Amino acid sequence: MNQQIQPHFLFNTLNVILGLARLNRTAELIRALEAFSQFLKFKYKASEPLIPLSQEIQYTQHYLDIQTLRFGDRLKIDMECPEPLAIALVPPSFSRHWWRIRLNTVWKKVGEALLHIRFYLESQMVYLEVADNGLMGNESSVTDEGGHGLDNIQKRLYLYFNDRAQLNIASNESGTKVEVSWPLVFDKKMEEAEPE
Repeated sequence: MNQQIQPHFLFNTLNVILGLARLNRTAELIRALEAFSQFLKFKYKASEPLIPLSQEIQYTQHYLDIQTLRFGDRLKIDMECPEPLAIALVPPSFSRHWWRIRLNTVWKKVGEALLHIRFYLESQMVYLEVADNGLMGNESSVTDEGGHGLDNIQKRLYLYFNDRAQLNIASNESGTKVEVSWPLVFDKKMEEAEPE
């Protein structure tokens, strides 16, 4: 896992924090610093090739909290994940790479920016569905703040799950939707520790 903080994300976050400090918005400033601190803590602590989905979501939530402060009231996010999927395993940060690319796209549009994130289980496959109201750009070659274009995300999925992982994209004038699927894998130790 790449442990470096990408400059674009770092500068954007520091600008948000600086802006809040200049405006004396203390409560939001504290929230931003807490989210950034937790984001960094997770980034440097995670070293496993696969982590529970609950950890991936928690990590992503810190990232989205920072982005919410950046976008303000323009950004509306909703996320769904059924409780049984909490211990399913996923490569760290892989889902967030797509959200980064899409957030950069919807940031450029005028008006409200919508981001819908949904995880679900079907036929022993985990599905991640991300939909937004931005147009599709050249995301296959464009890299996100972590330096990962969609081609690299697909390669990463293939590394862990071979051809059992899929990534599909659909876009029209009302928005863009990506669907990623990979085999359901559990950490047996965590599964056994779950209460009856």
